[in-house]
Amino acid sequence: MSETDPTEALRVALVQMCSGRDVARNLSDATALIREAASGGAQYVQTPEVTNLMELERERLFAAAEPENSDAALRHFKALAKELSIWLHLGSLVVKVSDTKLANRAFLISPAGEVAARYDKIHMFDVDLPNGEVYRESTNYEPGTQAVVADLPWGKLGFSICYDLRFPYLYRALAQAGASFIAVPAAFTRLTGEAHWVTLLRARAIETQCFVFAAGQGGLHEHGRETFGHSLIVSPWGEVLAEGGVHPSVIFADVDLGQIADVRARVPSLRHDRKFEVVEAGAKAATEVTS
Repeated sequence: MSETDPTEALRVALVQMCSGRDVARNLSDATALIREAASGGAQYVQTPEVTNLMELERERLFAAAEPENSDAALRHFKALAKELSIWLHLGSLVVKVSDTKLANRAFLISPAGEVAARYDKIHMFDVDLPNGEVYRESTNYEPGTQAVVADLPWGKLGFSICYDLRFPYLYRALAQAGASFIAVPAAFTRLTGEAHWVTLLRARAIETQCFVFAAGQGGLHEHGRETFGHSLIVSPWGEVLAEGGVHPSVIFADVDLGQIADVRARVPSLRHDRKFEVVEAGAKAATEVTS
């Protein structure tokens, strides 16, 4: 079913983690929280970015990462989704795509335990923060080149990861491709999260008139990085339906699917997109004066 059916119910759960360097421990922590989500009635469960491995040192990172076709974490989570009969969205796994590059790759796993969709993070987090933190994601990761939407039983899901959040054209494209739900699993830094996380997620929900599901990493990680947490579920009207804190946890929301059509009828902005040209008015005026 690719179109949203307002008679269908959807219970969403977001898993918030504090992933570290030990893949086995991360899997164990994630599994316990996913089981908690399923026991709470969730049909769609999302984990945060880099669920399997949070590491900045290149040598450690490449030593722990595996190619997708032999990745033990992916095999484990496929079996878990089948056992629990849930749609399990791994916000991302670190997977090796070559000897020199990794992918920051999301996986949507069906209740049959099959991979229904993949998405590689498009925008690389290459920044120097005011507090001295430096990130060069492009050094280790190969950026994705395709936006992705996938069918859920309740409507289409649009994919994104963390830093993608700052590029609204991606979300407009996902909405115009039929998305009813937008996923933003993340590992937002505490500094930028405190300033922008909630504001940007609410803005993306309002702009796309979609539900936004954003599972986050939260807390102080082994390598010293601190992430913001505050996993968020936002309605198409921009209302915060559920918000996490900083520590590992699960948050839930019962999604009213009829709200999507209601909001889009009240403010039909997705039907009003237009193509346009940008001109430099000042330069044109100066040319006219001197000619």
